Amino acid sequence: MNLTCLIVEDEPLARNLLVDYVKKVPSLQLVEACSNAMDAMEILRKQQVDLLFLDIQMPEITGITFLKILQKRPLVIFTTAYSQYALEGYELDVVDYLLKPITLERFLKAVDKAVQRHQLQNQASTPFIAQSGSEKPDFVFVKDGTKMVKVRLDDILYVEGMKDYVTIHTRDKKITTLQRMKVLEEQLPSDKFIRVHHSFIIAWNAIDAVHRSDVQIGQAMIPISDSYKKTFRDFIDKNQMQ
Repeated sequence: MNLTCLIVEDEPLARNLLVDYVKKVPSLQLVEACSNAMDAMEILRKQQVDLLFLDIQMPEITGITFLKILQKRPLVIFTTAYSQYALEGYELDVVDYLLKPITLERFLKAVDKAVQRHQLQNQASTPFIAQSGSEKPDFVFVKDGTKMVKVRLDDILYVEGMKDYVTIHTRDKKITTLQRMKVLEEQLPSDKFIRVHHSFIIAWNAIDAVHRSDVQIGQAMIPISDSYKKTFRDFIDKNQMQ
């Protein structure tokens, strides 16, 4: 799977280094390398790009400002000489953060993350839930290592998110798969599963007890974050009435 990429870097030496690195990676196809955000914006208007190597400190428009005003964002890897921008990069959901001077080894790790994220986005456009002859889905297929594993929805106790991975806790095993939490949440039936925390989705039929700030499922205590408390209460009330 090839990713088209655009380099936006105002330092000539750093820009040339990134161009050289991109050319070493068969899965990357360089669209163009430019020195400022205005040129980059014009390129993105004309051509779709999968991955953006974006310098943060640039004249006129910084990389962070440029990213915030983009209506349709490609995957982004920040490049900068200043580590204090790492947190803001995380909040903007960038793939990675490369600190200058950038080594080839570190560059390749970032590219690998981008390839995996791109695969996740493609998976989001295909059905995650498998149908078994009825209108409502009753199982899912997830990738476990090198194989696809069938997981019945009724066997799922809860799902735990860890950045680009999720761990599905079932009655007899745990399966960790490359899958974004948001994608899985959108695919699971909303009458059977509810998100109670940024990192947790639980199954209605697996709940053993509801405490003030936690849900008990077997020996596990799943936290209920403040932002999900009202939604969770509404979910309980709705299911109790059925």
